[in-house]
Amino acid sequence: MKYIQIDDSVSIPKYRQIINSIYTSISNGELKLGDKIPSLNQICVEFELSRDTVMVAFNELKAKGIINSIPGKGYYINSTEINLDQKIFVLFDELNAFKEDLYTSVLNSLDTKSNVDIYFHHFNYQVFKDLISESAGKYTSYVIMPATFDYTADIIRKLPKDKVYILDRLKDDLLDYPVIYQDFELDVYDALTQGKDLLQKYSKLIMIFPGGKEPEGRVHGFQRFCSENGFQSEIIRNVVNKDMKSGEAYFVPSDRNLVRLVKMADEKHLQLGQDVGIVSFNDTVLKEVVAGGITTISTDFQLMGQTLARMIQDRSTDKIRNQSSLIRRNSL
Repeated sequence: MKYIQIDDSVSIPKYRQIINSIYTSISNGELKLGDKIPSLNQICVEFELSRDTVMVAFNELKAKGIINSIPGKGYYINSTEINLDQKIFVLFDELNAFKEDLYTSVLNSLDTKSNVDIYFHHFNYQVFKDLISESAGKYTSYVIMPATFDYTADIIRKLPKDKVYILDRLKDDLLDYPVIYQDFELDVYDALTQGKDLLQKYSKLIMIFPGGKEPEGRVHGFQRFCSENGFQSEIIRNVVNKDMKSGEAYFVPSDRNLVRLVKMADEKHLQLGQDVGIVSFNDTVLKEVVAGGITTISTDFQLMGQTLARMIQDRSTDKIRNQSSLIRRNSL
């Protein structure tokens, strides 16, 4: 049969011989991008193989992105990159500076025989569902960031269980999967405890919490710290029409609101770190220099990327909390 060679006299498993045959045909130029390969039934009949044996070979080729199926038509060459050991599907919630740091860390920590395709669901449940459904069977590993979505187990169950890794949040319905997560409540509580010496000069702590995509745990950690340590506190949705006063310290998840607060302080001639305090979430290089340095509460996204790459390579089933800390700068 053209493209497929099976030798009964060798000890190499038959499914592996099918895979090697496709690789050889691609390598020598016999198979090119878009070419059709023999059908599952044709291979079964020609070499007297079980359907399961051929399907194992096809599934591995499909997972590595080498072939793809078109319903009712058959299997076609989808990629000629035969030297890749890993083909990884990554689904993030949105693109921002710290997600870029995380993605770069993953790439730098994987070996050169890995290819990573990144997608974003932008907190749209239908997009989340569609991207996962369309990726099923096409990758060797799946990294899923469910973000604010709950009850996603039925969707993620479409993927091979031993190839899925959950990122950023610990979800009750996804506890069967390995995960690297942030404990947002404990992260905020611990960070404020670390910075209690700086916070004591402020008469009021204010968290700007718009809701939506932001994790509720941050509010709980903030409230717990203020209650236990006797700080006057307030939670507001935005800074529009807010009258900033001396003695206030602001905790702000949105970079847009961060800029607004810096401008408000400047307009009122209030000195950051003395008259008013500002703490942002999720550290970036830019926050090191803005307004003399913005204090942040942030997880280590580079470490998260390194840990994720190690878990994928080792096929780890761990559940790992990615630690967060208070990064002290002039704004507090």
